[in-house]
Amino acid sequence: MLNFTVGPVQSGEQVLAVGGEQTPYFRTPEFSGLMLENERMIRELAGAGEGSRAVFLTGSGTAAMEAAVMGAFTAEDKVLVVNGGSFGQRFVDLCALHRIPYTQLKLAYGCPLMEDMLEPYRDAGYTGFLVNAGETSTGVLYDMEMIGQFCREEHLFLVVDAISAFLADPLDMEAMGAGILLTGSQKALACPPGVSIVVLSREGVERVEAGEPRCMYLDLKNALKNGERGQTPFTPAVGILRQIHVRLREILEAGGAGAENSRIAGIAADFRQKIQGLPLEFFTGAMSNAVTSLRPLHGSAYRIFTVLKDEYGIWVCPNGGELADTVFRVGHIGALTKEDNTTLVNALRDLEKRGLL
Repeated sequence: MLNFTVGPVQSGEQVLAVGGEQTPYFRTPEFSGLMLENERMIRELAGAGEGSRAVFLTGSGTAAMEAAVMGAFTAEDKVLVVNGGSFGQRFVDLCALHRIPYTQLKLAYGCPLMEDMLEPYRDAGYTGFLVNAGETSTGVLYDMEMIGQFCREEHLFLVVDAISAFLADPLDMEAMGAGILLTGSQKALACPPGVSIVVLSREGVERVEAGEPRCMYLDLKNALKNGERGQTPFTPAVGILRQIHVRLREILEAGGAGAENSRIAGIAADFRQKIQGLPLEFFTGAMSNAVTSLRPLHGSAYRIFTVLKDEYGIWVCPNGGELADTVFRVGHIGALTKEDNTTLVNALRDLEKRGLL
């Protein structure tokens, strides 16, 4: 199998080796030391700044999204939510579920957020801003510098879902002014799914500490307290956290976030150049390095996904809902190479010859 999805992605040899080991007991000084180092490394890679913290939740990225909504906002807040796809919609649904007053800034699929779209929301009593840095369902990367500036001017607490964008695109919490940044183990960290990460700025920590927990399992205040000693409130995904440890070390030893951004950007650019001439068009012009969303000019996008999987042993990402037959996505994160891109492009060229593309 050659995996070009956007999660779970292909893991490197070091991560795979740890995954083949027995899972150790975790209420030990050794595991606490590993977790404290995990926190230090993730804060460094996120550019989180002085006084920041990070907690590791056993759950998918949605667990981190829900923990952030519950931990950072109350019914006294009023938040602006960017909704340009299924993951923007998830923030909307979470606000509705937890009775957080919100307004959604609805975008057409594939469209970027432009500065003039924010102007109607100035001086309107908002206290928070929720955005997916990269809307994974469409491949759009939002302008986080612009959003961060808007939030600073309006004094909004900014929560950034960077689950797919982290390490794939340049993101720096201090530069953005983000209060909370979210990511997950199965994206550019290239580990198995099961752990999501909440990185909190100093302001984010203070905001969580001042609040009242509304959930036991996703209580960020309790997670922060346990994290002081390198532990978690409940049994974590010990094996995945050990894999994250070796992966974080690998990234830092290779040059850190900037080097990983450049590596993934190179893979993405190589793929986008190699598909020139195929009957495919880019679904958006504001692309994340993490993923390329493509619209076939002929045939069904979902059929292309199915044939690549069943006949070529290559996985790309299908879409759901109204985009199911019109858009498929190719991921560029994980242990992929430019030679892997060539393999996929050759398969696409073969589909073209067969009249399926």
